[in-house]
This record gives sequence, structure tokens and C-alpha cells, in this order.
Amino acid sequence: MPVLSKGTLNIDHTDEGEGQPVVLIHSSVSANRQWRALTEALKDRYRVLAINLFGYGETTPWPGTAPQSLYAQAQLILALCESLGAPVHLIGHSFGGSVALKSAMLLGPRVGSLILLEPNPFYLLKQAGRTEAYLTARTLRDHVHFFGSLGDWPRVAEVFGEYWLGDGSWAAMPSKRRAAFAKASQPNFYEWDAVMDEETTVDEWKTLGARTLVVGDKATRPPIREIIDIFATACPHWSFRFIAEGGHMAPLTRPELVNPIVREFLDAGGSV
Repeated sequence: MPVLSKGTLNIDHTDEGEGQPVVLIHSSVSANRQWRALTEALKDRYRVLAINLFGYGETTPWPGTAPQSLYAQAQLILALCESLGAPVHLIGHSFGGSVALKSAMLLGPRVGSLILLEPNPFYLLKQAGRTEAYLTARTLRDHVHFFGSLGDWPRVAEVFGEYWLGDGSWAAMPSKRRAAFAKASQPNFYEWDAVMDEETTVDEWKTLGARTLVVGDKATRPPIREIIDIFATACPHWSFRFIAEGGHMAPLTRPELVNPIVREFLDAGGSV
């Protein structure tokens, strides 16, 4: 995979196809390999770039000397987009959706389409007074921070995986996969600061000029379901699509449900 060097930053990414650029931003504990199926589905018409965020692949790790922010993660996206023509289309899943939001705000009119797959800006729950959902997210954050501080990454991965992949997923996971998942959990230690400490209000997000689509599963975990509801209430000019099954990780586990929705939105110029 090509690595873009910008000062002290190395930004690992894939780059396939030709046409208007589409930047794919992965979820936590995943890396850009999650986008293989979507890249195949889009590269006949688009130039598809799938980035690795801080600490994934060959991208520079987060130094840990200060809390991570969505602004910091968005700098990777902005650096990748410097040499790309406009419009740029951004697609993000979960944590990648939160990074995509911040990137869209910073890129402004250069962004043609913004597609958010179950985005996780948990801080919006606190702003909206959705206390129970916010406390659920904060409890998961506290678990990651506590056991991550102890270096007990298998304990971090077990609870994180059970919550997002589904009950029983950790027990069903082969030992080799568990070890890889635990190692991949380490960047998530810092990502929680980015999604819990952001202060942009939903009234600011709704001013984004990009055509925006939010995709979710109505049976997903409550914090994500309520975040989507916050956006649906505040941003009726956005488009919303729901899949019937697949849960939070459907972009990875059920790409046959998600990818056609993404392709349709892009091909239609942002209108479905």
C-alpha cells in the first residue's frame, strides 16, 4: 500500500480505480482492510482511497502525549485530499463516521457527498440529554481506559468485541483471531477521547453543505440508534436509510446489504 509522508506523519492507504475520489474511513479495531468489498464495488467508476487512521497499518501511531481529537484524525484526511480534485466524497463507519463528519466540516465545499455508516459521536448524547445511552458509552470507554492502562488488551478486546460484534462473539472467535483483535484494540484507547470530548453541536453539523446520507440498523446498539435519531430530528434535509439486519458491524459482516446503498447514493449524485 502507498504511504504518504507529510512532515512527521506517515499516512498508509490504498488507492484504486479512476474517477471522482472517494475516501473511506474505517471503524475502530478494524483498519482499512474492512473496505475491500466496497472498494471492489466502486472502483469501476471512482478513485477509491481507503486510509488507515492513527496507529493502524503503517500510519504513524498516536503519541499519547495529549488527548486525541477528531480534529487531529481529520488532519490525515485533509492531507490525503490535498492532491485530489473536487468534489471529494467521504464515507466513514462508526469512529470513521465521526472522523468523516469533522473532515467534511474542515474541507467545506470540496466535499460532494458524505456517507455516515452508524457514526459514533457519543458526546452528542450528553448534549442532547440522552443520559442512559451516554452512560452506556462512557462505561465502555472507562473499561477500555482502565484495562488498556494496565496493558490487559485481551480484557479490553473481549468486552469491546462482545458489545459491537454481538453477544457470544468473543467465545466463538478462534484464539489466533482473538490475539489479533486484542492487538488491534490498542489505538482505540485514544479514540475514545476524540468521540467523548468533541464539542461541535448538532446545529453546527446540520449546516454542512455536503449531500449527506446516514445508514443504520434500527436494531443496533442503543447509543448508535439514539445518535442517528438526534441527526434525523436536527437534519431532516439529510437522507436516512435503514437495513433490516446486520447490526453495527454490517459494513464488514453484511456488505451485500450496505454497499448497494452506498453505490446508489454516489451514483445518483447524493439523492436517493
